[in-house]
Amino acid sequence: MIIKKKTNWFKMLFEWNGSVLPQLLPRLLLLLLFSLAVVCFKPFLLEHNLHINPAAFTLFGITLAIFLGFRNNVSYDRFWEGRKLWGALLNDTRSLARQSISLINDKEYETKRDEFTNLLIAFVYSLKHQLRHTDSEEDLKRLLENEFAESLKEVRYKPIIILRELGNWIKKAKADGKIDSVTQLAFEENLNKLSDIVGGCERIASTPIPYTYSVLLHRTVYIYCFMLPFGFVETLGWITPFIIVFIAYTFVALEAIADELEDPFGKQPNDLALDTMAEMIENTLLELNDKKINPLKTNSDYYIT
Repeated sequence: MIIKKKTNWFKMLFEWNGSVLPQLLPRLLLLLLFSLAVVCFKPFLLEHNLHINPAAFTLFGITLAIFLGFRNNVSYDRFWEGRKLWGALLNDTRSLARQSISLINDKEYETKRDEFTNLLIAFVYSLKHQLRHTDSEEDLKRLLENEFAESLKEVRYKPIIILRELGNWIKKAKADGKIDSVTQLAFEENLNKLSDIVGGCERIASTPIPYTYSVLLHRTVYIYCFMLPFGFVETLGWITPFIIVFIAYTFVALEAIADELEDPFGKQPNDLALDTMAEMIENTLLELNDKKINPLKTNSDYYIT
C-alpha cells in the first residue's frame, strides 16, 4: 500500500511512484502512434468523409464517465469493507487477549495465556496468508506448538481450525474451573465475531465484480479512445495526438484503478497493507500480555505491504 506524504501541487504533476501511469504507458504510446497516423492521413479522411462529429463523443463520454464512476465506487466499497473487517479483527483480538488476562486471574495460567495469545496472532497471520494465497508455514511454526503447526500443513482453511483451537482453550479453562458459564459466553461472543470477519473477507476475495461487466466496460473504454482521433482530427490538426492521449489517460487510468482496488487483499501498490496490519496486531497483543514487541519489518516512508 502506498504511504506517502502529499507534496506541493506542482511536484504532484510529475509524481511517478504510486501512480498507475507506468503500467499504462505502452497503451498510451500505442494510442499516440495511432493518432499520429490518423493526422498524417487527414486529407484522405476528409476527402472520403471518414471523420466523426465531435458532438457524438461529448455525449458518449459523459455516459462512459458515469459508468466508470460507478465501477470505481463499487471497487472502493470492496476496499473499504476489507479495511473495516481488518479493523474489527484488531479490536476483537484485543478484546479476547484482554479477557484472557483480566478474567482469568491465575498465576498457573500465565503460560497458557501466552499460548492463547499466540493462537490469536497465528489466526491473524493465517487469515492474511489465506487471502493472499501465500505460504503460512513459517509464521505458524514460529507461533504454534510443533505438533499443531504440522497438523495445519494440509489444512485449507487454517484460520477456522485455529479458531476451533481457541474454542477448545476456553472450554478447557471452563473445565478447570478458571471461568464460569457467563465468562465463557463472553469469550464465545468474540470468537463468533472472528468467524464473521473470516467469512466477510472470504466473501470479498471469492466474489469478484462480474467478468462480463468488466469486459464490457474495458472494450467500451478502448474503442472510445481509439475512435477519438477521427472526431478531432479536422479541428485540432497536429495537436490531436496529445489531446487524445490526455483524454485517454483519464478514462484508462480510472479503469486501471478500479481493477486494482477490486481485490483489496492483493499485493499491488494500492491494496491493503496486510503484512503491516498483521505485525501491528501481533505487537499490540504482545504488549497486552506484557511481552516485548517486535520492530515493524514492513514500515517504510513510501510503501508498506
